[in-house]
Amino acid sequence: MRVLGLDPGEKTIGVAVSDGLGITAQGVCVIRRASREKDFAALQKIIDEYDINSIIIGLPRNMDGSLGPQAEKALAFAEILKSRFGLPVEMTDERLTTALVQKTLIEGGVSRAKRKTVIDMLAAQVILQGWLDRKRRE
Repeated sequence: MRVLGLDPGEKTIGVAVSDGLGITAQGVCVIRRASREKDFAALQKIIDEYDINSIIIGLPRNMDGSLGPQAEKALAFAEILKSRFGLPVEMTDERLTTALVQKTLIEGGVSRAKRKTVIDMLAAQVILQGWLDRKRRE
């Protein structure tokens, strides 16, 4: 069972995949958004390369748990992915994920320029790892 984890944003999509046993998540890349077709072609390549069985997408809830404009965009993106790739798609809460990754990178002494290039991929990795851990506990 291989799972694809996504952190979709306006300009980029952070991408992570699980190992074959569904225990650990590894960051794969950041897709620079160009057009819907190019974005989906890049995702299709990853789905094929890693033999993905399902997709997890970070849902950016507000701190009070409500859904704002970014969450609505993520939900719409999920619906498009379901119909486009025919794979199960599940949403998972991603509150504070990017802030956690940012803090960790700063504490690790990673330069601002380097942080910009990896933050979305690492956020996708944290989102997917959290989901994998929850599934294992259930």
